[in-house]
Amino acid sequence: MMRPRLKATLERLPEATRYALVLLVVVAISFLFPQHVRFKYTFEQGEQWKYEDLIAPFDFAIKKTPEEIAQARAEIEKNFPPYYELDPNVGPRQKREFFNRFQAELEKVKGEEQFADVVRNPERYYQFGVNYLDRAYDRGIIQLAPEHQGKGRDFVINVIRGVTTKKETLGNLWTVDKVRDHLTDTLPFSKLYVAEFLLFTLPDLIQPNLFYNDSLTQRHKQMLLDQIVTTKGVVQKGEVIVRNGEYITAETYQKLLSFKEKYQEEVSRQRTALGIFLGYLLLTILILGAFVMYIRAYYKEEIFERFSPLIFILFWFVLFSYLVYGVEKADVLSTYAIPFCIVPIVIKHFHTDRLAFFSHVVVVLLASFLSSLGYEFTFMQILAGIVAVLTVADARNWSRFFSSVLFIGLTYLGAFIGLSLIQEGSLLTIDWSVAGWLVLNMVFILLAFPLIPLLERIFGYTSALSLVELSDMSRPLLKELSLRAPGTLQHSLQVANLSEAAAEAIGANPLLVKVGALYHDIGKMKNPEYFIENQSGTNPHESISAQESARIIIEHVEEGLRLAKKYRLPQPIINFILTHHGTTRVEFFYRIHAQKNPEAEIDELKFRYPGPRPKTKEETILMLADSIEAASKSLKNPTGQSIDELVDRVVDFKIKERQLNESEMTFEELEKCKLVFKQLLRSIYHIRVEYPEEPSKPESPPQTHPTSESKV
Repeated sequence: MMRPRLKATLERLPEATRYALVLLVVVAISFLFPQHVRFKYTFEQGEQWKYEDLIAPFDFAIKKTPEEIAQARAEIEKNFPPYYELDPNVGPRQKREFFNRFQAELEKVKGEEQFADVVRNPERYYQFGVNYLDRAYDRGIIQLAPEHQGKGRDFVINVIRGVTTKKETLGNLWTVDKVRDHLTDTLPFSKLYVAEFLLFTLPDLIQPNLFYNDSLTQRHKQMLLDQIVTTKGVVQKGEVIVRNGEYITAETYQKLLSFKEKYQEEVSRQRTALGIFLGYLLLTILILGAFVMYIRAYYKEEIFERFSPLIFILFWFVLFSYLVYGVEKADVLSTYAIPFCIVPIVIKHFHTDRLAFFSHVVVVLLASFLSSLGYEFTFMQILAGIVAVLTVADARNWSRFFSSVLFIGLTYLGAFIGLSLIQEGSLLTIDWSVAGWLVLNMVFILLAFPLIPLLERIFGYTSALSLVELSDMSRPLLKELSLRAPGTLQHSLQVANLSEAAAEAIGANPLLVKVGALYHDIGKMKNPEYFIENQSGTNPHESISAQESARIIIEHVEEGLRLAKKYRLPQPIINFILTHHGTTRVEFFYRIHAQKNPEAEIDELKFRYPGPRPKTKEETILMLADSIEAASKSLKNPTGQSIDELVDRVVDFKIKERQLNESEMTFEELEKCKLVFKQLLRSIYHIRVEYPEEPSKPESPPQTHPTSESKV
């Protein structure tokens, strides 16, 4: 079976492939580069101009401020006279209806003495009604739109009659109610003997014929809005825009904004897009090149030479570049709402604080190319990244995680207020909408919590959340171990306690080494009775050869690997199974075999574990704790001195056997681990404090390693 370390070696990327991946990231980001030049000056209203005197290189118009343009638009919106159009079909239609109704009413009153004059002179009455309708509809009977209800008599509208348009006030126009009241008041003076007869027909026929034309109104209003003058003066070529050290007033600030816009237009027209593209490309290559140098120097084997970790890191650069580009183009969200602090939070859970912060800085620098925001954006994001790296704890600690997000949010808001005060000088003029986007940013940062287990499975990492799950004693593998090899489980628990304490003492990962200790001997479940901690009577080794015994003992590593793969344990836990004996020899059975076969040539490989030797601090701690805990069982009457000697003897033997040659642990850290092992074993065996006798002569100082920081 191929060993994971060997497999990992084979999976390492060729050097050309590593650089090709980085180049691919550069190409992916290059599609997002802006097509316009960047203005070479940064400035804010109220600050001093820190550059040389700025002379206008060409004529340019001074743009009005957005507030001035908005005010002009508001004036047009408020005072623009709406368009009402006369419908020419209403009058003729209502007159035809009047004729029909008049004839019908005339038939009804025939024979009635009261309406005898109407019957005798119907033409007079009919003609009066027709003439009245003509005058009313020619003048116009308006139906006000809902938005114009309540307007006063002086409200001006545009009245369209055929091909002519005339401005009129509402006071000069009739409404239906106004016409009906006028009819009632006019009839008594009509010289008609029975004028009230017309009240049976005319009032209901009076309907509006002047209606609001929304499309025409909006079209003419837009034409007027489009004609708003957006400039307010001109700066001539050679004129001083601002002098060095001069404070930037509101007027000067507007000049600078106008110059910036004109400058970008002029330079973009004069210079090719290729030059701009090459500039952005060069900066991107420099940023990613510096990052590659960093991971090549400090994370060469861990990240740079491995496919999944390298893709994991590069993935963030591409993702956030496209996020910024999309937000800037969509103009729906603000770039301030993008949760950049997710990058250091997630990377910190799988790698180191330094790599998390370095990656965050690269993401922010790339985003600053694509964002329209200035240095304030870069400053705030880097500051928040520092706080994220320093405060975020394991995702398993919910309360601390939420507290960290709160600290990040307060950092954002504090930085925003500080920068705004520098620019505005007052809290009253701050654009608080940015603060709203920053609060939304805090909400988005919470997405880091569910992202951690998801990315863990995609890229093959092991997070604290997974380790906590694996440490649950009700897990199937640990439960089976407790039933089939209870002595081994007790041994594993003791090793876990020793390892966890030692890891805490030297700043290693205590949770990782604790979980590794719980699973390191699972292979003993195949033949549990061949291991002394599970024996309660007869020893099966007495009936087989020493070489066969060694094979069974060594086999628990291979069996542990098989079970780990079957139950899909993460690779770091598998490494503990493989390295907890390193390449040491099964000494007891080797010596028995040598005694029984003094003349024979012994194949030592049959008595050695396959390895590999431990490399990480956690793997080193587990190897030492495993051997020390097992050896401590041989102490019949343990004392403080015997325990100390045992720990020193086991550690010295591992060093002598060169089992720690590849370890990352320093001699100083090794001494701390030995001290922890001694203290815990004394506690386990209830050793009282021993008072040494008074020495007859001064003792020589203890010998220390010449270079405590050198590798073991």
